[in-house]
Amino acid sequence: MASTLDTLRNVTTGTITTMLLKKGIRHAWMAGAMPLGFSGKRVVGEAFTLRFVPVREDLATPESWSKPISTRSAIEAMPENAVVVADAMGVTGAGIFGDILCMRMVKRGVSALITDGVMRDRHGVLATGLPVWCQGVAAPASVNQLTFVGWNEPIGCGGCAIFPGDIIVADDDGAVVIPKDLADFVAHEGAEHELLESWLVQEVEKGAKLPGLYPPNDENKKRYEEWKKSR
Repeated sequence: MASTLDTLRNVTTGTITTMLLKKGIRHAWMAGAMPLGFSGKRVVGEAFTLRFVPVREDLATPESWSKPISTRSAIEAMPENAVVVADAMGVTGAGIFGDILCMRMVKRGVSALITDGVMRDRHGVLATGLPVWCQGVAAPASVNQLTFVGWNEPIGCGGCAIFPGDIIVADDDGAVVIPKDLADFVAHEGAEHELLESWLVQEVEKGAKLPGLYPPNDENKKRYEEWKKSR
């Protein structure tokens, strides 16, 4: 798995969605989860999931932060290098995490946080250095609109089903989920696709016309294979 993850670090989320489409998977890109305050980063890792449900006023209180089932307890269960994916049901009126919780995630070695919700304490969160993909920011705390109910179980995030242990890749185009059993296929085919596209870009820069080039016909496939051998 380590070599697969290393290969995926050089494969874009756009390419990954195309590779997954070959396997019939169309719901891989998490709608709403975009980089918060940075660009040029790509993270890869196994999913550790968090789940929120609609607010229940008797349960979603500041006192709940000290309960055994809480975001605080979930953070202490996060393994090193995990990519945390939080199902916030697309709620944008309450931030699920702030700077203190993000800093603790950094100290635990978490690779990134991805959510279809929003954050709070933008300045402080950015200062922690934790890469975050989300819909933006909001001042109110999560308990204003959400109830935290569990971790490391199947969730939905941005229209995608996420299972613990699925492979997550996130970059400037957003975040995608790769079913664990398809990770090797996506990594291998994705790396080859990236190489092909690098050649195609060179050809377009030289003035080549698109028909027969993208996608390549037999003649251009042969030229591409010759180019690979000469590298």
